[in-house]
Amino acid sequence: MRKHSTRNQDEAAIDMTPMLDIVFIMLIFFIVTASFLKEAGIEVHRPEGASAESQDKANIMIAVTSDDEIWMEKRRIDIRAVRANVERLKAENPEGSIVIQADIDSSTGVIAEIMDSLNQAGYTDHVLSTEPK
Repeated sequence: MRKHSTRNQDEAAIDMTPMLDIVFIMLIFFIVTASFLKEAGIEVHRPEGASAESQDKANIMIAVTSDDEIWMEKRRIDIRAVRANVERLKAENPEGSIVIQADIDSSTGVIAEIMDSLNQAGYTDHVLSTEPK
């Protein structure tokens, strides 16, 4: 009788391996299919533009506030650090384009400096973000 009772205990155990395999496969699926969008970290009031087009591969966001503060990856940066940050992000994702989100009340001098530093670094695939009319 003792042998029979230990055998029933072994059969009652639940094998967790198939469930862990499925969870691991689902995790891989969601990581591969997820869209990794780099956000600037702040909300700006963009100007309206009649020729606004959607950017599919916009992965590098540079935001300029109405107080001329520059934000990238949810942190404030100095104008001199724009080029280094963009170079690092471009190394991570060479296919992505650069989008400048400038507030309607920001000064054009700061935007021009950002665009100039991007041009000097050789990045010509940057655009200025606007609101559609």
